[in-house]
Amino acid sequence: MLQRLFSFKGGVKPQTHKTPSVQEPIAIAPLPSRLYVPLHQSIGGAANPLVEVGERVRKGQVIGGADAWLSAAAHASTSGTVLAIEEHLAAHPSGLPTLSVVIEPDGRDEWVERTPLDHRSLPPEQVREALRDAGVVGLGGAVFPSHAKLTTAAGVAVEELVINGAECEPYMSCDDVLMRERAEEIVRGIAIFRDLLAARQVLIGIEDNKPEAVAAMQQAVQDVGEDYQVVAVPTRYPAGGAKQLIRVLTGKEVPASKRSTELGVQCFNVGTVYSAYRALAFGEPVISRIVTLAGNLERPRNWEVRLGTPLRDLVALGGPKADTDRYLMGGPMMGFALPSLDAPVVKASNCIIAASPTMFAPSPPEMPCIRCGACAEVCPHELQPFELYWFSRARNFGKTQEYHLFDCIECGCCSYVCPSHIPLVQYFRFAKSEIWSREREKNGADAAKARFELRNAREEREQAEKAARLAKGAAARAAEKQARAVVAVEPAAADSAADSAVSVASPQLKPADAPAPVAAIAPASLAPREAPAPELDAEAIKKATIVAAMERARAQRAAVQPKNTDQLTFEQKRQLAAVDARRAALQAEELEEAAEPGATRASVETPKQVEKQGRTGE
Repeated sequence: MLQRLFSFKGGVKPQTHKTPSVQEPIAIAPLPSRLYVPLHQSIGGAANPLVEVGERVRKGQVIGGADAWLSAAAHASTSGTVLAIEEHLAAHPSGLPTLSVVIEPDGRDEWVERTPLDHRSLPPEQVREALRDAGVVGLGGAVFPSHAKLTTAAGVAVEELVINGAECEPYMSCDDVLMRERAEEIVRGIAIFRDLLAARQVLIGIEDNKPEAVAAMQQAVQDVGEDYQVVAVPTRYPAGGAKQLIRVLTGKEVPASKRSTELGVQCFNVGTVYSAYRALAFGEPVISRIVTLAGNLERPRNWEVRLGTPLRDLVALGGPKADTDRYLMGGPMMGFALPSLDAPVVKASNCIIAASPTMFAPSPPEMPCIRCGACAEVCPHELQPFELYWFSRARNFGKTQEYHLFDCIECGCCSYVCPSHIPLVQYFRFAKSEIWSREREKNGADAAKARFELRNAREEREQAEKAARLAKGAAARAAEKQARAVVAVEPAAADSAADSAVSVASPQLKPADAPAPVAAIAPASLAPREAPAPELDAEAIKKATIVAAMERARAQRAAVQPKNTDQLTFEQKRQLAAVDARRAALQAEELEEAAEPGATRASVETPKQVEKQGRTGE
């Protein structure tokens, strides 16, 4: 049965330039002399280094553990020795460094012990954790951790699982050759995702300019015995976008404020399902990927490259021509110029294009916007790019958000058709970065305000506790003075009573001189009194108060999470961990001293507290 196809608004049809790189099969790139494996290769938290300098690692060994649920592990691409854990240039338009593990290969390419898993015999949560620990992320370019996408929305069943083989970006052909040569493994990987999501239907979308890939996938589906539908979709950029492909295959339009799973559909790249199959069926983590070498080269081709390979070594395999002046990572529509070829291959490196002035002519000077509306006609998200441009240029960032700036996927269609040669996408990226920067500043100010208010509340609480202690001490001293006065009066009263008794017993005394009865002259202090209540152990009260105060302080510290430690360097994290360890040791010592039955006042109080109490008692 033919699958009904829908369409999305906008889009363009640039020249594809894919043919030169698909003339030969996938080749295996040789090992370089150094591997620079970044620990942060996905959206989410950076992996924490688990190896040390000088340590020998094996191929597939975990060298960076996932930092949180929205994170993925990093692995050694081959066996060798860790030379350094340092900041190294990243394959990013910013040109900033990122924490990387430098490995010197030993040439043995010795695997770590691998444990295949049967996803059908394990709970879904355990399978997701295995994918996270294997470093499986979206290999279409977004590098979103796949295990997080395999969690369905509450109360919404997944109707369609969409597999993205469209690969609409010009020059890029890594997914095309992957489907041609390894179609059966892709089909088996799709079964893993289908079972985890309990999807009722699987749709594999491939652009109709890839007939060999369509035929290979159809044959693999038939050989494996699955009922997946392989659908050839019209070639139009950006049909490879997740929302656009979902729209074409299912007719569902995913709003910007919702996830696709809330509409009962999920989308994965063919390279992602292939890597997931290798991770579970063979126990192989993601240590390599297919990279297209294209552009101004003598030998354009697709290579399977180890992650961490310097781009300089990879580009040399293609034979750059003499007039090559720069290199792009990604594609000409959404890619970016590489800051340097010293950057390594990462999981997001799907295509490297050698550029020349002849192939990519310099952009003409930017002209004023003529409000022709061409950008709005081709926008696949039905935005108004010319309005966003005006507000971005005027730094009216509030208005850009009102015009849904963050719905823009930066596909480049608007810049492609602009007759005034305005780099619209660059303006939109600038506006987004400014908004994010201001939000970070606001969050920092809010955190500082919260810390200030917490400090004031703590100082007020400490002052109230100190006042209570002083009042209690004053009451105790007053009671002690009264007791000393009573003790001083009692001997004098006893002597007076004895003298009166002697006078009564003497016969020489006159009746008028006879003393009064003892009871009559006895002071009130000698009158019968109630038995005093047993005094509480002051030391026990003091110890209990100290322990309670320490527990309250610990609970308050646990309740207040630090908000300025999101993006710390490895060295800063190490220093914080050392400080926390010293603090925990000191707290443990204080608790032990407070709990000792024979502890004296000096053992549970600091010298400063003893000095204060001494001044108070003077």
